Amino acid sequence: MLSSTATTMLRAGVSRSSGALQPMLLRSAACPCSPFSMNTKLQQPTFLRPLSTSPSALVLRFRAQQQTQQAQQQLRRASSSSSPTSTRPRSDAELDANAAEAAAAAQSAAHAGEPVLDWNTFFKLRKTRRRVQLAFSVIMTLITSGAGGAVLSTGVADAMVAQVPLEPMFAIGLMTASFGALGWLMGPALGGVVFNALKSKYRGQMEIKESQFFARIKKHRVDPSASSMGNPVPDFYGEKISSVAGYRQWLKDQRAFNRKRTTFV
Repeated sequence: MLSSTATTMLRAGVSRSSGALQPMLLRSAACPCSPFSMNTKLQQPTFLRPLSTSPSALVLRFRAQQQTQQAQQQLRRASSSSSPTSTRPRSDAELDANAAEAAAAAQSAAHAGEPVLDWNTFFKLRKTRRRVQLAFSVIMTLITSGAGGAVLSTGVADAMVAQVPLEPMFAIGLMTASFGALGWLMGPALGGVVFNALKSKYRGQMEIKESQFFARIKKHRVDPSASSMGNPVPDFYGEKISSVAGYRQWLKDQRAFNRKRTTFV
């Protein structure tokens, strides 16, 4: 009895378990990813996407930023190695010299079709212009002083002469001298006009050379605040330079001034 009853209960349990297992196997067989699937080929689930091997837009942007930063760092290193004194604040003389050089470059580009002057010819023309201006100053001094003395001798300015607390002859002499000084000041302007009219083909190139020349003067001249009675400034404006050799001597004088200022010799 007991054995038959146990056998019957075991059979009933097996049948119930097999009945519950059968739907599970059917669901597993229906699933394409299940090992109990009836299909021979394993199908890829629709919810899985293959990974893309190409970089995304965010990665590309990050790489571009890195490349830009590396390029900027290389440019900074190159600039710092090529010009180590670029961070030093420049003086007003250096700024004026750079501005004059830029203006000279612009003028040379504007007068590209004119004949090019060398420095020796420029200094010769400059000396000639100075002589012409000096000659006109002397001529205008004689003309204006003579004309002023002639006008004053007629008695036109007697009322003005009477107001001067000096002898009439001294007062008339001072007025005549003032007319002569006015003519002396008018001479360089008239002489420059005549010279430009005679040397009109060199006018543009002379302006360019003058800009370059004064840029060099501003750049290499000494600081006048360090001058003294025993160490005067050597030709601050470069007015005595009349040749290339004179310019080289001027540079030597500037270096001698700086050396004397630092060594107190």
